[in-house]
Amino acid sequence: MRIFLLCIVSVLTLLTGCAQADSSGDTKEFVLAHNQPTNHPIHESLLDFQRLLDEKSDGKLKLKIYANGQLGSEREVIEMTQTNAVQFTKVSASALESFSESYSLFSMPYLFDSQEQYRDVMKMPEIQDAFYNKTEDNGFIGITYYDAGVRNMYTKDRMLETNEDMHGIKTRVQPSKTSVQMIEALGGTPTPMGFGEVYTALQSGLLDAAENNESALTDNKHGEVAKHYFYTEHAMVPDILIMNVEAYNQLSDEEQQWVREAAEESSVLHEPRWDERMLEAREIAEDEMGVTFHEIDKSSFMEAVKPLQDSFQENEATKEQYDLIMGEKENE
Repeated sequence: MRIFLLCIVSVLTLLTGCAQADSSGDTKEFVLAHNQPTNHPIHESLLDFQRLLDEKSDGKLKLKIYANGQLGSEREVIEMTQTNAVQFTKVSASALESFSESYSLFSMPYLFDSQEQYRDVMKMPEIQDAFYNKTEDNGFIGITYYDAGVRNMYTKDRMLETNEDMHGIKTRVQPSKTSVQMIEALGGTPTPMGFGEVYTALQSGLLDAAENNESALTDNKHGEVAKHYFYTEHAMVPDILIMNVEAYNQLSDEEQQWVREAAEESSVLHEPRWDERMLEAREIAEDEMGVTFHEIDKSSFMEAVKPLQDSFQENEATKEQYDLIMGEKENE
């Protein structure tokens, strides 16, 4: 079915171009693909983007959304966005680091001191400019971000009190170099793996642990096999809405403004929705799945990752963005 839908989208794109005009020539239609289920808060926020874009353009800009990975994995839909087979996709910043190393900075552990600080910094135009246009030569640009939560460790049955307890624990990471380095710095044994494989890997013992926000326990049923969740709060990796640069440049200045305003407003609407859903996920995981949540002393984890943090400050590919974020944190 995914291949069938991909063929349909590709044929439509070839026949009519990225901005598909109706018979009156007034309506432009775009495709957005992502891998979250339709009950996920980010999908609901993308529906806000769809609605706001329609309202601001008075129906001149239309958006068709394909959820659930119908058109492919994150990597596949990024490549489709590069070629303009689809015009938008929402992906993790970690998935973008192979296109621009600057995005690897978000996988640096303890980049932000709190979720509130993270949100404030991510809204700053100078921060957005430092990242969003870095992939223009790759065929796409960033439009806005969506909070994808605070990433924490959860285990099948192992207890974590300090980073020493991480030693030898086989931990799923996103397939990115920086994610691997992060788990190594925290003391674990990184196992790169697609998110859809985590449940059975935990169940079978191939994995001892994974790291994600609370919704992974409920939306993806990981709480059925992982019974301990630890608030290490080691990373805040945003989701990024990207757009094909050719499709964007073909828009008028007014149309570009509609796109950016609709996207930014949907990002703001997303935050209270996200917070509410994370609280709901914790309650469900505790009451219905038997997951125990643990507040822990993070000091040993923070100390263990200092060499990795230093490497980002020294790396020419990330130094500019690192210094900019540190400066904005100090100016808050």
